[in-house]
Amino acid sequence: MTALTLSTAAAPGLRADAIVIGVAKGNKGPVVAPGAEAVDKAYDGRLAGVLETLGASGAEGEVTKLPAPAGFKAPVVVAVGLGTVPEEDAGFDAEALRRAAGAAARALTGSKKAAFALPLAEAADAGAVGEGVLLGAYSFEAYKESGKDPKAKNGKAPLAEAALLGGKPRDKAYKAAIERAAAVCEELNRARDLVNTPPNDLNPEAFAAVAQAAAKEHGIKVQVLDEKALVKGGYGGILGVGAGSASGPRLVKLSYTSSKATKSLAFVGKGITYDSGGISLKPAGHNETMKCDMAGAAAVFAAVVAAARLGLEVNVTGWLALAENMPSGSATRPGDVLRMYSGKTVEVLNTDAEGRLVLADALWAASQEKPDAIIDVATLTGAMMVALGSRTYGIMANDDAFRAAVHEAAEEVGEPAWPMPLPEHLRKGMDSATADIANMGERMGGGLVAGLFLREFVGEGITWAHLDVAGPAYNEGGPFGYTPKGGTGTAVRTLVRVAEQVALGDLG
Repeated sequence: MTALTLSTAAAPGLRADAIVIGVAKGNKGPVVAPGAEAVDKAYDGRLAGVLETLGASGAEGEVTKLPAPAGFKAPVVVAVGLGTVPEEDAGFDAEALRRAAGAAARALTGSKKAAFALPLAEAADAGAVGEGVLLGAYSFEAYKESGKDPKAKNGKAPLAEAALLGGKPRDKAYKAAIERAAAVCEELNRARDLVNTPPNDLNPEAFAAVAQAAAKEHGIKVQVLDEKALVKGGYGGILGVGAGSASGPRLVKLSYTSSKATKSLAFVGKGITYDSGGISLKPAGHNETMKCDMAGAAAVFAAVVAAARLGLEVNVTGWLALAENMPSGSATRPGDVLRMYSGKTVEVLNTDAEGRLVLADALWAASQEKPDAIIDVATLTGAMMVALGSRTYGIMANDDAFRAAVHEAAEEVGEPAWPMPLPEHLRKGMDSATADIANMGERMGGGLVAGLFLREFVGEGITWAHLDVAGPAYNEGGPFGYTPKGGTGTAVRTLVRVAEQVALGDLG
């Protein structure tokens, strides 16, 4: 991962491959952002005009490269758009800084060192720029020739080092900000790696092994229930989904504890390592990206490890419900009835509505420990993508205040989300003549129906929220800001922020 440093060096004398500056969109053209004063001075105060001549406007994510002024040790200046100039006395918000730094880091792939002279008014700004750099520089090369040899034909390594100019290396707040950025982003990028790994190499057993190795490294207690343990425990949902696969299911429990904690959180992640739809087979064109159906479990895994690395004063337990959903002679059929871990029976009307089945068992298991709150994360429904698009996830909850608090945390860290309702009238559509509940209900409002199904398996009196990340968990389009093509790591930063707020007693 890109190395982050804080530097008090002046831009002209710093040895680097490039100097990154910010440019904003003003009423009369581009405006050079704070932090780039020394660079602007070297252009005799005419840098904004030069950039405008080159076509720059300051629009968000726009990258313009130009030769560095005479006397600079770096050969190139990279101007990155920050968006509209903020109102007087208001600085650039954290997300604008993250996206700009991310766009610049992507543009500098193959470079050894870059100096970022972006606005750093306070320590939080340094953290935001650091996050943008670390997330924007990410690439997944493990299965390419360039992944084995960065010097291979067409292979370019990510930006190796980023120095944040204007940072304060001896200031505790600044140091803490970039250390936090490094811990969170390293784990988020690990989640991205998991999502991007092809399913022939990441089945439930392999995912569990990754979790066990990380738990050992960071002092996290881990428990893995294999098929025999799941049968003995009565986890009918997880077993039912995994029944058609040669790769057996797993339920992984990760427990981070703090001696100073007074609150506890449980995170539950959907971990379908490949989703064919089962007997209710997905149509052609809908299978190619289904390695990403374990993105919820990847996010939960990363968030628990990040909480441990940050030493948060809150107990955090992660539950990874892992299975592969395949069609075979042993697969669960539409019409079958599963007895869940909670004791409830579920009539399976569609085997492609499998995520809610594995989550139901994990939610009930998490509920038995009586945490103060549970948050589940899942690439659960196409209906949520229809409702909110590909960059925003939905939040449902059994408590309006908690839903609002989670939404606020998501917006604060730059993960677009939107609160969604759980309309009671939709529950009736899941009534079954055969079982306690069916795994399908009304087609319209399908994302909300799925949330209502999950609510049935949350223990009484426990505050719960459900994040349906089907849209933003996997980016099929081109990269933007600090978001790459492929796995995005969506929800990791939200979960970490919620854990931080609970530790501080600030949530809700």
